[in-house]
Amino acid sequence: MNRIQGSSSPLRTLRRAAGSNDDRSPAEDVPLSDDAPLIEGIDRIFGGLGARGRVVLSQLPLSVTLFLVVVAAAIFSPATLANDTFRLALLAHVILFGLCLAVPWGRLHPEAFTLIPVLDCVAIGLTRHAGGPSFNILSLLLVFPVVWLSVGRHRHRVVLAVLAAVLSTVVPAAALGSDPAQASMIRTIFLPLVMAAIAVTAHVVAGALYRQRRTLVRKDRDLAATLAESVQRQGLLDAVLSTVDVGVWVVDENGQDVLTNRAMRTDPSLARLTRAAGSAKLFHGDRTTLVQPEGFPAARASRGEAFTHELYWAGEETEQRAYSVSGRAIRSLDGTNTGAVVTFAEVTALIKALAAKDNFVATVSHELRTPLTSILGYLELVLDEPGHEDIAPELRIVERNAGNLLGLVNDLIAVASESVELVLRDTDIADLLAAAVAAHQARAALCGVALVLEADQPLTARVDPARIQQVLGNLISNAMKYSPDGGRITARARRNGKELVCSITDTGIGMTEEDQEQAFTKFFRSARSRDTAIPGAGLGLPISKTIIEGHGGSIGLTSAPGEGTTVTFTLPADPR
Repeated sequence: MNRIQGSSSPLRTLRRAAGSNDDRSPAEDVPLSDDAPLIEGIDRIFGGLGARGRVVLSQLPLSVTLFLVVVAAAIFSPATLANDTFRLALLAHVILFGLCLAVPWGRLHPEAFTLIPVLDCVAIGLTRHAGGPSFNILSLLLVFPVVWLSVGRHRHRVVLAVLAAVLSTVVPAAALGSDPAQASMIRTIFLPLVMAAIAVTAHVVAGALYRQRRTLVRKDRDLAATLAESVQRQGLLDAVLSTVDVGVWVVDENGQDVLTNRAMRTDPSLARLTRAAGSAKLFHGDRTTLVQPEGFPAARASRGEAFTHELYWAGEETEQRAYSVSGRAIRSLDGTNTGAVVTFAEVTALIKALAAKDNFVATVSHELRTPLTSILGYLELVLDEPGHEDIAPELRIVERNAGNLLGLVNDLIAVASESVELVLRDTDIADLLAAAVAAHQARAALCGVALVLEADQPLTARVDPARIQQVLGNLISNAMKYSPDGGRITARARRNGKELVCSITDTGIGMTEEDQEQAFTKFFRSARSRDTAIPGAGLGLPISKTIIEGHGGSIGLTSAPGEGTTVTFTLPADPR
């Protein structure tokens, strides 16, 4: 089985070159193409620098640009380069770069580095002023120190950047003896305004990027934690799926294989199910009806069907194995069907054990029926002969109990064979129900139960009246047994289209959901009935189910603890 693998992707960040230890630029998680490794490498290098290294790296773009300006001046304007004032201005830049290299910024106040970009602005103004009109373009170099100051999280640096831009026009004019009021309007007014706009914009963008970086770092941390938990759960799932003996088969929405566990792969009968269509044989519970490809459990589950504990047989006829199959669809958050999970639990041994048990019960029951029939026959002869009047009551008790025992044996035989012999004839179900209610009225009165009949007339169906009478007797008797404190039992019968519907409703102790699921299981008795010593063998509902289904009908029940039970069965109505 393949594990789900993955790793948290590292945040791709872009840091501002800053001089303080605690003021780094925000990061932006952007989709990077082939340049991603290079940018991430630069980010790691920058993040590993100390305070001095960051200050030097921040100053480096301006210094490199000024070096190129000097080269251009040497080529195109040697006279300017020979100007002593221009040289002094360039020397100021060299000194500032030297300070970046020499000063131990990490030992100073975190705001100490701001002195460098402020002096950069003044030095740029001196350089521009000394160069004359041809070098007015050098005003653009103010962008470097202004952005350096503005991208921090502290707002006062924006004000400092604007003041530095103003100083770049005022200080050179004062130092070199010119009247700032007569200077170019671009230098005295427009340039500081433009730099102020750049400073504010840089600060706002940097703040947004910083907040985004914090969010991404937090999400990356959460993702890493989620991934670690997912990997742990995946390991647990792998261990569980590899250990259990139940075959697990996961398919996608098209029924194609996604995952199978060890039990599914190592079982030859199940392994063939996951291969190409036509390579496996799957049979229904009767072991002879072949399941068509569209009826395979995986195909049904992938279409959204849900089923539990359905019996299938897989394999060749001589090596067939029985499986209890369950399936559930996998749905996304929007309810879309994305696949299904199907489980196969082998129950071959259980099926054989149940068959052996039924065979044993049937055999023993047949063996018991013969002597019981003989006992009843001789009892009848004894009762008919004169001279036994003094023990007649005792003999009647023996006869009654022997008859009850013979009825129980007959029920065992019917349940074991899951079939009953039926003698069908046209019968009014309403009359059968009325007779059953009348037969139980005396007992109901003793139990303090109100037994009520509600039936339409007539309700004709072709049934075995004795067997239907047996079903009605079982259901009314159960209703009375499970209404120990009195109450009301209602027997209803009506026609519903082509069906006759009969129901027995009581207001007794009711049943839990677990008990309802087992109610029609042979020999099942609820814990409540055992605790309260309610008599019974757990055969009433199973034999009733066998009889009703033998007539082509169906039976079921609804119940709730403390609210009573309703058992309902349907039979095909007489079409006439």
